[in-house]
Amino acid sequence: MSDLNLFTPYTLGALTLANRAVLAPLTRNRAGDGLVPSEFAAAYYSQRASAGLLISEASQISQQGQGYQDTPGIYTQAQIAGWRKVTDAVHAEGGKMFLQLWHVGRVSHVDLQPHGAAPVAPSALRPATKVFVNDRFEDVSEPRALETEELAGIVNDFRQAAANAIAAGFDGVEIHGANGYLLDQFIKDGANVRTDAYGGSIENRARLLLEVTAAVIAEIGADRTGLRLSPVSPANGVFSSDPQAQFDYIVDQLNALGIVYLHVVEGATGGPRDVAPFDFAALRQRFNNTYIANNGYDLDLATAHLAQGKADLIAFGRPYIANPDLVARFQANAPLSAFDPATLYGGGAAGYIDYPTLAQASVVATQPVG
Repeated sequence: MSDLNLFTPYTLGALTLANRAVLAPLTRNRAGDGLVPSEFAAAYYSQRASAGLLISEASQISQQGQGYQDTPGIYTQAQIAGWRKVTDAVHAEGGKMFLQLWHVGRVSHVDLQPHGAAPVAPSALRPATKVFVNDRFEDVSEPRALETEELAGIVNDFRQAAANAIAAGFDGVEIHGANGYLLDQFIKDGANVRTDAYGGSIENRARLLLEVTAAVIAEIGADRTGLRLSPVSPANGVFSSDPQAQFDYIVDQLNALGIVYLHVVEGATGGPRDVAPFDFAALRQRFNNTYIANNGYDLDLATAHLAQGKADLIAFGRPYIANPDLVARFQANAPLSAFDPATLYGGGAAGYIDYPTLAQASVVATQPVG
């Protein structure tokens, strides 16, 4: 046990974080024309800059990487300029921010793909899931299996996106290797039945993830490269027959590469932490740098796991939607506001930048009624 808690400063690579709370990536579907971050995005993120670290909503590395309408990208000059407004606003408030790099793989629809092409995947297996497209939820389209010679291009797209993120002012990037998207699809044999060098064995199924990670490190440095994994989450229809062996191997390789942090969804994404047997402590023990724990954390669980050395940082997702000052609320042991489900995805300022801080709510509550 230690006396560390959520409010203790932390050193992440070359960065000094004010505390150990992390804003987890949260898709909000509010990008504008050209999939440039919304005009409200700078306010949204800067309102939450008191988190020790902010991780942006997932941002596709190419048009092929998009799976939902109105999600931002990081592959055009306009998108880079749009994200620069966000990072400038966050840095002005003293915050630190990483961009999450995203390729959805088979979790997409032909109406989002270049020239109406089929979504790409490790194997031509269609998941039983839906995406938001054409202002409604629709079944994903039938995917096609990527040719082996195409994979180098995807690795390069991740590399270029990382360079673009640094050009946009981010302090680093998080590679999205979780939640049933492309890299996770390659990792898990429920989605990957390939017979080439990227399928079959544990080592082969990890190959694309590790090649992407090495390319990003070569571009921007290991101290600015983090990665997210979800070993047992069934999100978007993926599963692994050997998750412990698979992810023990992956984390050993990531540790050798020296990435600055490992961000782990413990259990089912947004669901139960005990969805399947898995020893998350083994990942923590295998990884020498920063371990960010995610999924279902409240202040009590965060405090306990930090004190027990089970994590270095704790990521909070949905609590941050309606509580931009989440750290201050935790410090004051104040109640948390609930978010409006109707405004989670899409729209404008409502349900995005209009949730009050505790101080703002107190001022309103004490004003006399006319």
